[in-house]
Amino acid sequence: MSATTVKPTATRPEDERLPLGATVAYGLQHVLTMYGGIIAPPLVIGQAAGLQPDQIGVLIASCLFMGGVATLLQTLGVKFFGSQLPLVQGVSFAGVATMGAIVSQGGGLPAVFGSVIVASIIGLLIAPLFSQILRFFPPVVTGTVITTIGLTLLPVAANWVMGGNSKAPDYGSVPNLALAGVTFVIALVLSKVGSGTISRLSILLAMVLGTVIAIFTGQADFSKVGTGAIFAIPTPFAFGPPTFNVASIISMFIVILVTLTETSADIIAVGEIVGTKVDRKRVANGLRADMISSAVAPVFGSFTQSAFAQNVGLVAITGIKSRFVVTAGGGILILLGLFPVVGRVVQSVPMPVLGGAGVILFATVAASGIRTLSTVEYKGNMNLIIVASSLGFGLLPVVSPTIYNKFPDWFITIFHSGISSAAIMAILLNVLFNHFKAGNSKDSSVFVAGSDRVLTTQQIRVLREGDRFENGKLIDCDGKEVPIEPESAH
Repeated sequence: MSATTVKPTATRPEDERLPLGATVAYGLQHVLTMYGGIIAPPLVIGQAAGLQPDQIGVLIASCLFMGGVATLLQTLGVKFFGSQLPLVQGVSFAGVATMGAIVSQGGGLPAVFGSVIVASIIGLLIAPLFSQILRFFPPVVTGTVITTIGLTLLPVAANWVMGGNSKAPDYGSVPNLALAGVTFVIALVLSKVGSGTISRLSILLAMVLGTVIAIFTGQADFSKVGTGAIFAIPTPFAFGPPTFNVASIISMFIVILVTLTETSADIIAVGEIVGTKVDRKRVANGLRADMISSAVAPVFGSFTQSAFAQNVGLVAITGIKSRFVVTAGGGILILLGLFPVVGRVVQSVPMPVLGGAGVILFATVAASGIRTLSTVEYKGNMNLIIVASSLGFGLLPVVSPTIYNKFPDWFITIFHSGISSAAIMAILLNVLFNHFKAGNSKDSSVFVAGSDRVLTTQQIRVLREGDRFENGKLIDCDGKEVPIEPESAH
């Protein structure tokens, strides 16, 4: 009886399965990383709608619950839905301004929910068309967008470092910055230790230790943990049945276009970080998961769902590529939504602690983008001007948030996001310079006119008058060969 040779099945990096304890721990780290971001939109919108504190609590719980459900769909995936990548889903901050405008115009939360439902269904229908732009995302585009994602998130980290609430009397105080700094240092120290497990959990452990320190310094408040319901199930249409307004739907559809753009960039970014193949089909599946989740979310009192860019940074910094880790994070989000008391515990983590960790996380995203840009060929093309122009355009609303205040609302919705601004500019310039090459010249710009050879000051300083190169050898003025020592490996 002959033996049968079985070829090993190639395993994608994102399909790696870790021990249960590690999976839950890393999943919790993902939740803590994005927790501040996911509760911010319902806080802002709830306050704009004039909700009572307990109603805002229900709104937050609903957003946590739906974020968990959307994360499970995105990471596990079913046919046509889900990219099966380590992407955490949650309420997109891109629509906060638009939803706030809908509320203030008299439509209230029902008009917001109605516009989200219709706009998301339209987004679901056009998702496959969006996936067709994948060939317009070469490294010069993806690297630029990934870098911009990291840079645009740094102001979020800075706000957390200062305390998170600009109206608080201790906002930007020395104790807040000191707590963030201690958390930052702890994360760096734990990253340096010999244990791989501790190093990978450095962000989570830094948050825990930072919170413990905050308790002793009086900067953490857990007094409200016992206030409110312990268990609650999201009730369909708890804030009333949705209403449908054409103008609101149109403005929300613009938000959906921005969400599709940002999610496409996040899918491609995490694919590059993980080192796995991301094709058009996978992008389309991820976008469809986003849109179906967004369409269902208003039924349970939540809003548009999108991939969280800060968690892309966590994947990069920890090196944990398993999508099942993020699945565990989705399960934790669902539990937080069902058990508001647990959510209140997590909510008590001081903002400066989140900020100290966020500085590392968000900057890591930018560093990943720079690494991608280092693989781009810049000789004899216009890639450098593509990168420069897109980064500059994308960072304008970051360094000057009011720059587009005089423009129409639809323009502000699209271009107030540095991520979508950079993505749109990078895609358009890549098409203009790298796909429609008519009229291009090797010396068409000061960006490409320079030599690709560079000598350092130190190299010039050691040369003497009369030195020359002959047949690859350095000859001095007396005709003697000057020995050239090879560069040190260090």
